[in-house]
Amino acid sequence: MTKTEFIPPTINGVSASKVFLPTCSPLPKSVYEYLCHKFPHIALTEWQQRFAEGLIFDTMGHILNLESDYIQNNHIFYYRFLPHETHVPFDHKILFENEHLLVVDKPHFLTMSPTGKYVQQTLLVRLKQQTGNDILTPIHRLDRETAGVVLFSKQACSRAIYQEMFAKREVKKTYHAIAPYHSDVIFPCNVCLRMEKGEPFYTMQVVAGTVNSETEIDLLEHNTVWGKYQLQPITGKQHQLRVHLNHLRLPIKNDPFYPVVEHKLENDFSSPLQLLAKHIRFIDPISLNEMSFSSHFDLTL
Repeated sequence: MTKTEFIPPTINGVSASKVFLPTCSPLPKSVYEYLCHKFPHIALTEWQQRFAEGLIFDTMGHILNLESDYIQNNHIFYYRFLPHETHVPFDHKILFENEHLLVVDKPHFLTMSPTGKYVQQTLLVRLKQQTGNDILTPIHRLDRETAGVVLFSKQACSRAIYQEMFAKREVKKTYHAIAPYHSDVIFPCNVCLRMEKGEPFYTMQVVAGTVNSETEIDLLEHNTVWGKYQLQPITGKQHQLRVHLNHLRLPIKNDPFYPVVEHKLENDFSSPLQLLAKHIRFIDPISLNEMSFSSHFDLTL
């Protein structure tokens, strides 16, 4: 980044998105024309409104309009907004904060970061608005459907060293889940599978091949119908815990993806996925102190 490059501010907790303008043939007549072509799922009227509200900039900070020329091999910035966004009626809780870290208890149904149908109703945007820290960044992630403890980085200078903890598997994570109880499944057990992208694209599937996912699973209690399970992932594949329990014929209660994809209304909060990131423990790479945090949420049979 050059010294003169524009750094767009955060607006209502939302950071600007950066888009590269590549060499094209034929060359688009305007930035507006290119954006409409690149993002066909976004209505033309939405782009028109963003231009009208001065929410699209070049790298010098100049506000662009509908007629602004397309300059190839350059960048532009734009802000995402949604004309209609479902309110998520559940609150997060800050469990701990120091100079480098923010530890948060995330509720069910709250997406981590702006994506798809959610911008304002995401944990990251809510936290930026609450703390005023525009560079707050998740160090790891939880699914929208999953509740529990998650870590955020407060400073860019120390972010990598905390992310490295997860890459090196130095973080001990413990989850709880409610799933069917079958007396013929013996616990504790160690589930090792190969997982790859499934169909639909946002799901995962078990395939033959070299193992790339591992979870230690134990049964905490049961009532002959449902069991409460403890899961400690060794690896961190997408949907790993959900897929591993489903592989044991123990799909997590209220799981909308496994074993069968069942789409629910965006405002249906009646049946949260019974999966909770209950504990997290690690040696802080800066202070070298042991850090341990637990969710205030709990799952019951």
